[in-house]
Order: sequence, then C-alpha cells, then structure tokens
Amino acid sequence: MTDPLHDPRFFADPYPTYARLRDMAPVRKVPTGSGGRHSYLVTGYAEAREAFADPRLSKDTVRFFAGRTSERDLHPAVSRNMLATDPPQHARLRALVTKAFTTGAVARLRPYIAGLVDELLDAWPERGPVDLVASLAVPLPVTVICEMLGVPESDRPLVRTWSSELFAAGDPRRIDAASHAIGGYMTDLVAARRSSPGESLLDDLIAVRDGQDQLTEDELVSLAVLLLVAGHETTTNFIGNAALALLQHPESLARLRAEPQLLGSALDELLRFDSPVGIATFRYSTEEFTLGGTVIPEGVPVLIAPGAANRDPNRFPGPDRLDFDRGAVGHLAFGHGIHRCLGAPLARAEAELALRALISRFADIRLAVPAEELEWRHTRLMRGLASLPLICDDHPVTIIR
Repeated sequence: MTDPLHDPRFFADPYPTYARLRDMAPVRKVPTGSGGRHSYLVTGYAEAREAFADPRLSKDTVRFFAGRTSERDLHPAVSRNMLATDPPQHARLRALVTKAFTTGAVARLRPYIAGLVDELLDAWPERGPVDLVASLAVPLPVTVICEMLGVPESDRPLVRTWSSELFAAGDPRRIDAASHAIGGYMTDLVAARRSSPGESLLDDLIAVRDGQDQLTEDELVSLAVLLLVAGHETTTNFIGNAALALLQHPESLARLRAEPQLLGSALDELLRFDSPVGIATFRYSTEEFTLGGTVIPEGVPVLIAPGAANRDPNRFPGPDRLDFDRGAVGHLAFGHGIHRCLGAPLARAEAELALRALISRFADIRLAVPAEELEWRHTRLMRGLASLPLICDDHPVTIIR
C-alpha cells in the first residue's frame, strides 16, 4: 500500500481520502514516506479527541529520535520547541505566554486588528482581480504577531518567506534552510532587544530569562520562533478556507450578510468544515495501547487528523454540508487537551474581523478562476490555499464592527 496522503490530488480535496480511511477503521496503520516506515493515522472524531488527551502519546521529539540516524538539519529552535515537549516542561513554557493570548488580552487588540483589516482592504483595487491570500490572509496575522513580538516592519517580508518555506512539503533542504534562517534571525533579534528593550511580548520573555530561573536561552529563542510561525500560519489558512467556503455556499454567505451577528458562532462551523490544520504535529506512543479498536505498538508515530475527525458523520451528521445551525463548537480544528492551540482566541478574532469587513465592504465578491483551478499548499500538516484570486465589485459604505 502506498502512502494514501501522498497523492497530489489529496491536497486539493483530502476529504474523500479521509472518509475512505475512516470507513475502513478510525485508527489505521498507514505507510509514511519511503523506506517501509509506518505510522498510525487517526481519522475518527471520538478517537482523535481521546488521542489528543492521552498521556501515552508523547510529543518529545528529542526522546523519540535519540540514537536514530537522520539526514535532516533543522535548527534547534524549530525542532525543540514547546510543541515538542511533554509535562512538566510543556506546562512551564506555556504558562509564560498564556496571558498574551487570553480572551481579555485579545479583546484589547481588536481595535488594532480591525484598523489593520481596513487598511489592507483599502488597498484593494476598485474592481478585481485581487488575491485574498497575498493581500489579506497572509499580511494580517503576520503583522499582528510581528507587532506583538516587536519584529521590525522592514523584516516582516523575510519572516513571511521563511515561515512559508518551513512547510515546503517534499523538500527537506528548503525546510532545513528556512529553519536556520528564522532561528538565526530570532537569536539576533533577542540580542538586539536586550541592547534596546521595548514593551513587546519578546521583551517580556527576555525579562523572564534574565531575571528569573524559568527559561534557558535556547528555550527563549525556540519559544519566540514558535510564536512567530504558529502565530500566523493557522490563521492565514483559516481566513482563506473560510472565505472560499462562503463563496462556494452562496446561501450561507447571503445569510451572514442578512444576519451579521451570526458570524461569531459561524466561525466554529467554518473551522469544522475546512480545518486549517489537516494533521496535527508529531506524537508517538510510549507504550502499547488500544485506540478505536486498533492496537498501537510502543514507539511508533501517531498522526491525529483533525481535518478528518471534523468530517466524521458519527459526530457531525451530513459532515460535507456547511450548516451554521448544526452547533459545531466541539470541533477539533484547534486540537484538544493540554496542547490545544494557545492562539485560538487571537485566530478567531482575526478571522472574524477579516470576514466581517469582507462581507460588509464588498456587495459582489466571487472567484476569479474556476474552483478546480485553485492552488493548494502541498503540506499535509497545514490545509490552506496558495492563492485565492477574487473579483470584488461595488463597495457599500457601511462597515459592520
């Protein structure tokens, strides 16, 4: 059996493949890459939710790869970050940054985010075409997280490029090179902020590192890199996927125009329908156990697929239908358990404000190319568009906040 997730057609529409695998078994052994290696893929909702919270699935990549030969050359700031740790180290690191992403902290950022959305949309042409990914979905969250971390405006285009390269599926050399570029950059930025401190989140972390024994220098750099990359990649895909879903479901788009107060709750269904993360980050089994009726041996990778779990008909009847009345709050787009996405409140706020402005400012918005010609990013971890060309005509004067 070949890798079922390796077919190029999978990137354009992974859901038929997920459905076939889930129908066979919600937890299934699958080939991974070349060399006869295998992983266990979790596609069922109940099984994915259970796996996310199971302490027998470790994220400690250093421990897993210890003693194994590898040709990879990832920068330690990328390969050994908070996402690749278990308790208690994970809890210690997460506690240092949680306050910056609470609902209250994000609420204080909303005016800034809304102003940035308006600024980006003001630059759109009176009549298309325009690429929503390049002109809104990428620059909005990149600018917000760079502002939070104190990344100079002149450096932000480089950050975008390196971050995109980190997800260059099938090209380890590009990924490794990007990891060293962004790891080296953050090391230099930490040094620069020490010499000339400010009031950013990065300055707060430097103060913790220098004033208390809670953070090593390597942990400081890796945490900053993680926040920088994870702080916008998921949101970029969220905005692009949600916009496309609305354009392909004009009745749902029309309903949001008529009932703009519905958008906040509609975000959960949009996240469920086309999750910005297809397969969650690396986990492996620390002992043999049974999940979804499948025995998983000790010491093997386990791939949890929230994109598949969110289309499980046992949890969401008619899963291939976009339905704002279904109550999708239990989706797994942001994961579950102790590793649930730290930046979920920020991602929701950015997507809500972007979509709200898009819907209210443009009375006529449509795809500039047939949907089958859209280009999707070739990465199984992230689920997102490389571009989303639109035609936007007629600008109403009312902007809904």
